[in-house]
Amino acid sequence: MTDKIIANYPKLITDLTSLIEQGRKTVVRYVNTVLVATYWLIGRRIVEHEQKGSKRAGYGGELLQKLSQDLNRRFGRGFSTDNLEAMRRFYLSYPIEISETLSRTFQLSWSYKTYLVYKTLDCT
Repeated sequence: MTDKIIANYPKLITDLTSLIEQGRKTVVRYVNTVLVATYWLIGRRIVEHEQKGSKRAGYGGELLQKLSQDLNRRFGRGFSTDNLEAMRRFYLSYPIEISETLSRTFQLSWSYKTYLVYKTLDCT
């Protein structure tokens, strides 16, 4: 019996390794998609609350600072005023209904979308 286990073991370990790697890649894609959607929604909520749909509100910096403090205290790193501003700009750059376009539009990573948003704004 041990000989049969040893004889088939390399194929089994290769198959299992492949499954685990595929699973991890799939998880990363889904997590990235959910994070991008979450950041877009955060940007939308900030725009709706702070700006009532306009491009800029006079007290935007104050709100982002307070949000940053409270969110970082509650969830840890990742919610700096710069990141919150990027989320707001992301929403303003793509003011579409996210649920309709999530799988088609949001295939890029959050960091790349942030880069594109800032590049777009630098050109205007």
